[in-house]
Order: sequence, then structure tokens, then C-alpha cells
Amino acid sequence: IGGIVSRATHPGAKNGKLNGGPQMVEVSRDGRRVYFTNSLYGAIDPQFYPEGIDGWMVKLDAGAAGGIAFDPKFFIDWPKGHRPHQVRLQGGDCSSDSYCYP
Repeated sequence: IGGIVSRATHPGAKNGKLNGGPQMVEVSRDGRRVYFTNSLYGAIDPQFYPEGIDGWMVKLDAGAAGGIAFDPKFFIDWPKGHRPHQVRLQGGDCSSDSYCYP
């Protein structure tokens, strides 16, 4: 999905080809959902995408018996000029933050 060259689209994307590529990855605590956003850092994004990044977020579903597939109905198109960076799931499920679970 996305990418510097192919700019692969998503079934839920209304504008066709996507720029940016999966940068930040967050896995749900049960391991059944994987979320991607396409902005790494404001200082680095322009080096790879000098024309700018159109922000988006997608979700993949992981099957209990294996396999992974895009959720065709889950596509969030960020407002122009906004770049999504990190997904923070309910319950503090963010791998880059420190939380204590009882």
C-alpha cells in the first residue's frame, strides 16, 4: 500500500493512488488487528516525499488460524496537511510508551 514508486491504493481510498508508505505499525493486544499510518517524522517525510504526504491510516485483520488481509472498509483519509504518526489504542496499547498493567 502506498509507496514511493507503485503508490498502491486501498479499496476504501476515494482518490486512487496513495503516497507515503506504512511507517508506524501498531498491533492490538489480542493480536487480531494491525494498524498502519503513513507518516514517519515531519523532518524526514519531505526527504522521501518532497511533493508532500496525504495522510492515511489502514487496518489489517489477522486470522486466528493465520493469514492477514486489509479491512476493505477501514480507511481513514486525514485532512490535507495533517500527517498521522502513531496509533494509540484504548488501554495504553502503544508499544513506544511505557504503561504499567495491573
